[in-house]
Amino acid sequence: MTITDLISRVQQLAEFIAPNLYLQAAIIAAAFIIVGKIADWVISGIIGRFARQSSNDFDDQIIDLVHRPVFMSFVLLGLSLATRLVGLPEVTTFITVGILKTIAIFVWYNTLMQLMNLVVRAFSKSRDRKIVQTGMLSLLSNVMKVVVAALTVYFLFLAWNLDVTAWLASAGIVGLALSFAAKDTLSNLFAGVSIIMDAPYKAGDFIILDSGERGVVTDIGLRSTRILTRDDVEITVPNGIIGNGKIINEAGGPPAQHRIRVAVGVAYGSDLDQVIEVLSNVAADHSEILKNPEPRVRFRLFGESSLDFELLGWIARPVDRGRVKHELNCAVYKALNKNEIEIPYPQRDIHVRTLPVKDD
Repeated sequence: MTITDLISRVQQLAEFIAPNLYLQAAIIAAAFIIVGKIADWVISGIIGRFARQSSNDFDDQIIDLVHRPVFMSFVLLGLSLATRLVGLPEVTTFITVGILKTIAIFVWYNTLMQLMNLVVRAFSKSRDRKIVQTGMLSLLSNVMKVVVAALTVYFLFLAWNLDVTAWLASAGIVGLALSFAAKDTLSNLFAGVSIIMDAPYKAGDFIILDSGERGVVTDIGLRSTRILTRDDVEITVPNGIIGNGKIINEAGGPPAQHRIRVAVGVAYGSDLDQVIEVLSNVAADHSEILKNPEPRVRFRLFGESSLDFELLGWIARPVDRGRVKHELNCAVYKALNKNEIEIPYPQRDIHVRTLPVKDD
């Protein structure tokens, strides 16, 4: 049975029971209050009983949130029908029905807002934190609130029989003018949405921009991204620039660790096994070089003046790269000196040729 069928049957029942219009109106109002109570009992009682058997309380909170507005909707509908039936002056009927519709609209507006907050809290507590880390949850919440507010205004216009065509046309013209005037802002806005949805980086990642700036992402907004450099200087970069450039995310990929490389050159004639052992011990003795993956030493190149090695190791956070590399360089230099392994410097042999003196 649809709502229209229910209204028709209630009106027929009221006309059959009482010939007086006021009594009919009272019967209609009372009937819809009873129907609302029944709907409230079905939602909070029968459906709520099944919801309480689930492992989480999310569905219980939804039922607690919805059953009261459903009851209020039936009550307001019954009062609206009763008002139309009584035969009051047209202006009085219009104002009364408009007030009842307005109350119903605000009741459901408040319910939908609370429902969205409930969904946001449920997602924020979920185990999958990806949508929260990228800021997508906040964006969706704000967009849905704007949509619900716009629909509320639209239904208020309909409740008071206001022509929305002219308002929509005016809003379109104003929106077109604003889009031309603020195209850079809109470009940053759409780029921000793209960054949040695509998630090339998240707050806490260490990134390097195409322009050379590098640092930790502190905040991802709709208009700009904030980066804290190693000099503790915060840089605000418009999302439009980031969206059209190349971003190196040193905290990206499955692990969050970062690999550092220390180039070392030793003199020709050095004991290769000793060099490898000394460099391996330097990495093993450093507390911030991870044991897994294990650090390693590689002989890379026969250089012009040296045998070129490379010490490879992993650290937990990319932001510590500069400091750890400095400490490793110092430790390598001391270890090579201690083990009397020569660190060569570039050498050039210059041969001077003496040209014979020509006789005049």
